[in-house]
Amino acid sequence: MSDYFPDFTGFEWDQGNRDKNRLKHNVTEGECEEVFFNAPLLIGDDDKHSSTERRWVALGTTNTGRLLTIIFTKRRKLVRVISARDMHRKEREFYKKL
Repeated sequence: MSDYFPDFTGFEWDQGNRDKNRLKHNVTEGECEEVFFNAPLLIGDDDKHSSTERRWVALGTTNTGRLLTIIFTKRRKLVRVISARDMHRKEREFYKKL
């Protein structure tokens, strides 16, 4: 994570997003956080959804090997997860080539 955001110090959680990720996609807050500490981690701009604030997309893996796509923003030195779900087939194929 420090390669992308050297001033990163932790996470900020919004209750609505936390519940949405768990209920809709069965992704826990802990799994989201794991992705940012495991390699390989691929982060890119999410220009498509960055109309009101800058957003990024992260492709990564949990400690148990679950492949996740995470949409997030950065608030000061904190990562704020907006959405998390299992990678789609094309994302998995791209990620596995890293």
